[in-house]
Amino acid sequence: MKPFETAFSLLSDAVRSGAAPCAAAAVGIGDRLLRQEVFGNAQLYPTVLPADQNTRFDMASLTKILSTTTVTFRLIEVGRLCLDDTLGRFLEVPADKAEITVQQLLTHTSGFAPHMDLEHCAPSPKEALSFILSEPLTYTPGMQEAYSCMGYIVLGKLLEQVGGAPLDQLAQKYVFSPLGMTHTGYRPAGDNFAATEKLSDATFLSGVVHDENARFLGGVSGNAGLFSDLADVTIFASMLACGGRHKGKYFLSPAMLQAALHNYTPGMAENRGLGFFLKTPGNFHGDLVSPRSYGHTGFTGTSLLIDPDTGLYAVLLSNRVHPTRENTRFLRVRRVFHNAIAAELPRLL
Repeated sequence: MKPFETAFSLLSDAVRSGAAPCAAAAVGIGDRLLRQEVFGNAQLYPTVLPADQNTRFDMASLTKILSTTTVTFRLIEVGRLCLDDTLGRFLEVPADKAEITVQQLLTHTSGFAPHMDLEHCAPSPKEALSFILSEPLTYTPGMQEAYSCMGYIVLGKLLEQVGGAPLDQLAQKYVFSPLGMTHTGYRPAGDNFAATEKLSDATFLSGVVHDENARFLGGVSGNAGLFSDLADVTIFASMLACGGRHKGKYFLSPAMLQAALHNYTPGMAENRGLGFFLKTPGNFHGDLVSPRSYGHTGFTGTSLLIDPDTGLYAVLLSNRVHPTRENTRFLRVRRVFHNAIAAELPRLL
């Protein structure tokens, strides 16, 4: 019997019942991949196309982790950036935002609004940052936790200023190339994509970012825009599960990872590390993984979970927004999938 039979059967049943057109999953411990499978179809409309191991998914907000957060970590490690560096140190910003720190951007405590419809309120993509910075903060920085894509868009622009290159190039230099993630990037070419939502003109997004703000910004943004496949996200997850090591060498230092997994928002709405969702009752982690578990999700149906106490990692990719975002059934699938994995794990250790 294959490992995690219950968990993967749950995924198969979920796809068969229409919770998502397809799902690709990988589960392992440290550098050991224990099981990976792909179920369903990458596209249902206008024609049916099956998913396979090479299907690339819109990472949605997993972009925040795979790209923006990890580029930030690497710039901290090489001395280009500090957690208490402020926006005003690197960018021309209004006085009320000058003291917002990198740490506050990473922990969603910056005060920036959770969402703005940039396409309909910013004058142009080039003026989007100025527009975000001109808008009032929704609370005093550091006093609340409120998940903010706008804060991560600002963080991406700050990284470009510090790193001296566009965010996609920084991510390639500092993350994807060192880890050998050869099928990961912004504005991808080619085919074999998991399709996402139907647009107003009746076409379906495929290989074009689903997030409206990232699309308005040209496909490269701190909050979304990245595409990847199961193998590449598994490389990244395994690195985290190995305590920052990749192929026996440290990609992220123990000190950086320890700082990343500290709870900076105790008593607030969500437990937040630097970029990461830390386990909070009722969230996507499920009920049975350890209290120190962490990860992130993406709106399109992607997720990444790490349990540092056991070395467990779970990658789950889907296109649950195809053909419409109104299908929310897959959100519960994440939790029951993680529960089934955690329940079986002791028999494999």
